Amino acid sequence: MVTPSDAVDELVGQWRAVRPDLAARLPAMATIARFGRINHLARALIDAELARHDLAVGEFDVLAALRRSGEPFVLRPIDLARTLMLSPAGMTGRLDRLEQAGWIVRRLDPGDRRSMLVELTADGLTAIDTAVGGHVDNEEQLLAGLTRAQRDTLDDLLRRLLAHLETVSPPSPGGVGPGARRP
Repeated sequence: MVTPSDAVDELVGQWRAVRPDLAARLPAMATIARFGRINHLARALIDAELARHDLAVGEFDVLAALRRSGEPFVLRPIDLARTLMLSPAGMTGRLDRLEQAGWIVRRLDPGDRRSMLVELTADGLTAIDTAVGGHVDNEEQLLAGLTRAQRDTLDDLLRRLLAHLETVSPPSPGGVGPGARRP
């Protein structure tokens, strides 16, 4: 089977023509460029699917974190922020929107009156369970161009690359990198 060419091949070909001295290193540029294009294209399709459920990706992430935490589906905002690698201020906006929608409630932590708890409501549980089903189906479609074996190989390679990057990347303001606190 012939591998189809893509827009990145054209970009790399242009660099090869004007900077032949880079030819041996251009495959790295191609790989990173493909990550960016895949992220851009997949994000648009993921955003569209979540919008069908009246959710943005960040809101979905909060509901999903609460759902994955198991019953009683309660977490502290600081734990949510760490899990999602957000600042507490970034978390507040998401929580405001989800509370307005009736999908979460915030209440005082009875164990620490200086702290709040975020709890998934029954409507929030229904919303995330419905949305996650559509989201997973959408992700299956995004990967439909690969066989199961190719997907397994890609996942293994990406896991290895991610593990490597997590050891060499400088910490960023978003909390990603070796200097970041892990949940």
